[in-house]
Amino acid sequence: MTSFQISLFQLDNYGPWTTTPHPQPEPVLQALQSRLYADLVEAIGEYDGYTFFGRFDNIVALTHGIDRTAHRAIQQRIADSYPVTVSAGIGTGQTPTAALTDATQQLQSTGSAQDPDRTAELVGNTLDSPDEMQIAHFDIVDVTSTMTDQIDAHGAMLQVGTAALSLSSFLYQQKDALAYFVGGDNVIAICPPSLSQQDYQDALDHVLEQHDIPFQVGVGMGTQATDAGMDAKHALEQCRDNGTQIEGLQVASADD
Repeated sequence: MTSFQISLFQLDNYGPWTTTPHPQPEPVLQALQSRLYADLVEAIGEYDGYTFFGRFDNIVALTHGIDRTAHRAIQQRIADSYPVTVSAGIGTGQTPTAALTDATQQLQSTGSAQDPDRTAELVGNTLDSPDEMQIAHFDIVDVTSTMTDQIDAHGAMLQVGTAALSLSSFLYQQKDALAYFVGGDNVIAICPPSLSQQDYQDALDHVLEQHDIPFQVGVGMGTQATDAGMDAKHALEQCRDNGTQIEGLQVASADD
């Protein structure tokens, strides 16, 4: 059975920091969160991991192949650059959802997110030899002509966001996958390698039926997030070129 490694990075005592000694201006907080997230993306990407902004103060990363020493170096990089630290829980499991649950519980065991005594904790164990996983890259079919060039920007944002949330919820609840909106009309999902073409079709059909918004998806395989993610990007380009909904040479058929 495939094992996944996912890490949860959480800003330490961030809520109280934003109001001590007085409330911080919102532009200051937004800028700090954006820069910190960008630095985490870059740092984790240097180890071939993928990072998702989550709630900005709770950031999820696919850290297949990234050991504890590298995690500690990433934490130190943040501590050297920001007035806040990050603690991290490393989780493993047979599905992406199980791995994130483990990471969350590991981190929660160190104390509250608003505990003033919690500073750059690192808990959990890494995988010795990561298994192959699926990365799925979704986007909306022809979003430019149907939304971007047709309706106001806020309306487009709401439609894309609603469809992305519906897709993420379906994959999380029905397929044990973790899917994250990553900007534009793009959603990236960490998926069990057992997902079949029919599983992906189920997800596409769900969003189409609920919101009348068509997605397409490219699927890639690999032991590292960047490798699987690039395969997924290339497969998504095949969808665009061929007018198909699902592409990816490693996607198994429902009969396999």
